[in-house]
Amino acid sequence: MVSIEKVCSSTVGSRAYTVNIGSQRVDLPVVPLSESLSLALLITVDMGVEFISRAGEELAALLAPHDIDVIATVATMGIPVALEVTRHLGLDQYVVLHKTPKIHLADAVKESVRSITTDADQRLLFDRARVHDVAGRRVAIVDDVISTGASTGAALRLLRRVDAQVVAIGTLVTEASLWQQSLGSDASLVHALGSIPIFHPNDQGELVEDWVG
Repeated sequence: MVSIEKVCSSTVGSRAYTVNIGSQRVDLPVVPLSESLSLALLITVDMGVEFISRAGEELAALLAPHDIDVIATVATMGIPVALEVTRHLGLDQYVVLHKTPKIHLADAVKESVRSITTDADQRLLFDRARVHDVAGRRVAIVDDVISTGASTGAALRLLRRVDAQVVAIGTLVTEASLWQQSLGSDASLVHALGSIPIFHPNDQGELVEDWVG
């Protein structure tokens, strides 16, 4: 593990972690989740149109060999990525698995999920009116970050229940490596533009990288 001060550039009032996401080099703010854990945050809605467009094009290039029919994503931060990947693959439609109830999701297909950034169990909700868009079709799950693999695993289970053929998983970055154990054999489906660690304080109070998690 390496001290974060040796790998980060400074930002006003915070620390940042520099990472290559495809051809783009960005500084991500490092924020504490608890006294013993800090994360480098990739907030896609704050990254700008140019960043997301280029990242979507590069992720689409990784997924293109899998002959994708439709993109699926998890709300909310995955939506900008899914839109751009869909566009660069020359597709028109993508589907969203939601985490918050909405009026059109009263009869949704549901799957339980627990995320590293939340302290409560959640559910993925998929509009039954969109099931025909994925059933029997080649689907790629696209998201902003894969951390523990919990959300991705839930998305896989839900889509397979409605007869989708998930052939690839695309993400801007993977975080540490717990997701590999969580996804098991499905980890081989993952294509990422970059990777980031999580961070723990050492005895001197310095944040150090943890690539295992």
